[in-house]
Amino acid sequence: MPSAPPSASLAAFEPDRAPAHESAHELASAAFGRTMAVLVGTQHPGNIGAAARALKTMGFSRLVLVAPERFPHADASAMAAGADDLLASAVICETLAEAVANCRLVLGCTARSRRIALDELNPRQAARRAFAVANDAADVALVFGRERTGLDNDELQLCHAAVHIPANPAYSSLNLAAAVQVLAYELRVAFSMDSASDAPPAAILPSEGEARNEPPATHAELEGFFSQLADTLDAIDFHKGRTPETAMRKLRRIFLRADLDARDVRLLRGVLADAQRMARLAAARDG
Repeated sequence: MPSAPPSASLAAFEPDRAPAHESAHELASAAFGRTMAVLVGTQHPGNIGAAARALKTMGFSRLVLVAPERFPHADASAMAAGADDLLASAVICETLAEAVANCRLVLGCTARSRRIALDELNPRQAARRAFAVANDAADVALVFGRERTGLDNDELQLCHAAVHIPANPAYSSLNLAAAVQVLAYELRVAFSMDSASDAPPAAILPSEGEARNEPPATHAELEGFFSQLADTLDAIDFHKGRTPETAMRKLRRIFLRADLDARDVRLLRGVLADAQRMARLAAARDG
């Protein structure tokens, strides 16, 4: 599979924190640059080009491709219809975890599903939540799955919430690029708001009333914590024969709602490290 050009890296897309004196318009413009569309396992290259076109018409420029089946490809360029710059700068990653490692908010676009317990948002709610996070100088990822099968369970598990487009229940099949267009439009509307009356509700703003002394935890930091938490629960025999996935899904939701910063994660991982050490000592004593 072709690799991304050296200049097209995730790090290159990381904008600086906005100065306090920036206008509402400048802040909104910066928020556009902190938002990426992530296409996972795209099967038809024409859909990549059409998605790039949808993004560019709404003012977005960050496109990330996770294990595309065919890219670069002439069909992608043909369907981009002038959005070739997004294709040229697209970042290619092997896994979704790699693609969203630096993000603070990951929204998975999917049909309604009971497979994974996630908060469900409609496109407008998702856009307002994305605005609150991007306006706080943090990266946001909007994730779209494969044309035929969507996102799998492991990929959905990496998302903080699910976005469902309320289509006609009798015919809810939506083309990938059309779904990207719907979400990109709602994001544009939310990001362009500049009046106090149109500001997102305080309930969805991160860390309301609390100044952050530490940066928000990145997706990679949170996933490292969740991995250590799962290992610790196994070490102390927390599950006692029950299915571990159920407990971990609930615990993930609890900690994601807490909006942890980097220092919070370090503290929690320190607690887990001590619990693991005590579990090892107990095992050695009993053995």
